[in-house]
Amino acid sequence: MCKRKYRLDKGGVPVRIGIFENIMTPGGHEVDFDRILVEELQQRGHEVSFYVPENFEFNFDYQVPVVKLGGEVVSYSNVRGVKKLFYAMKREYNRQKWYAQLYEAAYRKDIDALIVPTSTYRYLRALNKNILRRSNIPIIFVLHGINPKEAPKFLREAKKLLPYKNIKPVVLTFVNHIFGHKLPNIYTIYPPAYTARDIEFVPSVEKKDVLTIGFFGQYRREKRLRDFLEVYVKGNYTHKVRLLVQGSTMHPEDAEDFEQIIQEYKAHPEIEFLHKGLIGAEWQKALAEIDVLLMPYSAPRYLYHWGGMLFTAIGFQKPVVASNDINPEVFAKFDIGMTFKSGDMGDLQRILETFINTYDDKVNDYAQGLAQAAKKFSPESFAHRIEAILTGEYHTINPKAMPADKVEAAIENKKE
Repeated sequence: MCKRKYRLDKGGVPVRIGIFENIMTPGGHEVDFDRILVEELQQRGHEVSFYVPENFEFNFDYQVPVVKLGGEVVSYSNVRGVKKLFYAMKREYNRQKWYAQLYEAAYRKDIDALIVPTSTYRYLRALNKNILRRSNIPIIFVLHGINPKEAPKFLREAKKLLPYKNIKPVVLTFVNHIFGHKLPNIYTIYPPAYTARDIEFVPSVEKKDVLTIGFFGQYRREKRLRDFLEVYVKGNYTHKVRLLVQGSTMHPEDAEDFEQIIQEYKAHPEIEFLHKGLIGAEWQKALAEIDVLLMPYSAPRYLYHWGGMLFTAIGFQKPVVASNDINPEVFAKFDIGMTFKSGDMGDLQRILETFINTYDDKVNDYAQGLAQAAKKFSPESFAHRIEAILTGEYHTINPKAMPADKVEAAIENKKE
């Protein structure tokens, strides 16, 4: 065991940070979010390790030590009825086992702090029944957004945890409250932008003879790809444009549907399809080669959860066309593209035409707005905020706390 060099208090710096990961995905933003934590915390001088269930399989090599915990990952995928209820009970049972083992790791001083990168109110509910709530090290539970239905449950569980000063629920959001409610143990911070980490890439927003628009991500029917393509081909564009549609699929029915869409639009040479999951350098290269990111999908949850593709656009400096229910606070503050009325295909066609036909006139505005957003939401700043919460230097959110923007400014000013 390595000897600790620093104390975990004001003026001290945690050296060994554990990340408890129990969500297995084939790639995507969950992988990149963990990567931000690992690489940016390492950049700040910390030693990072993973704590994962015994059957956990990584889809990316983070090049850090991995500690296996007893109790396997339980997946709900394609499970229905009574079997799903059984699986849910088994997952909760295993979560209690994982928490107990994490408590022992903290008690032994194997780690100085712990981060749970993707949490829900259920994680806190389980915590309230587990000795881990009495941890002798700070533990951050990251929630990537809270919807109105979940909010009362989250606040109830967070309130129960008030006596346990090392438990720090962190909500990624753009406001300093949870639907008007504040608790002194809840932290609200901005999410990070996703940036190129495996390729040489200098972001730029420029005029182009042919504007390449990219539709990226996991294909799901809620993204209404057919509706969008119908709108796109009807558009009247004065600027030359091509469309790249990339889709990864997790389920056979989605794969079949996506292939059918490809066949339906094969007569349009200006539309290119890529039915393939992209990760790492391949994903970053595909993003680097397009000029604009398109997010025509709509869902109420995007009002409350930060958009992974939007923050990819910010990190890669790509103007966007998006539904107005995707993080409207970001568009209100930064001129990074245009939005259309959620679910309104007629408005999408109008906005898409306007965006493409006025792109050259607006390109400098988009460049400036994206640069400002990239600075505000940089991965470096995000890691600094996480570190400040762990060391106790970040202001907790309570009725007398500074507004979120002023808290952020204070943290930024303290950065080395």
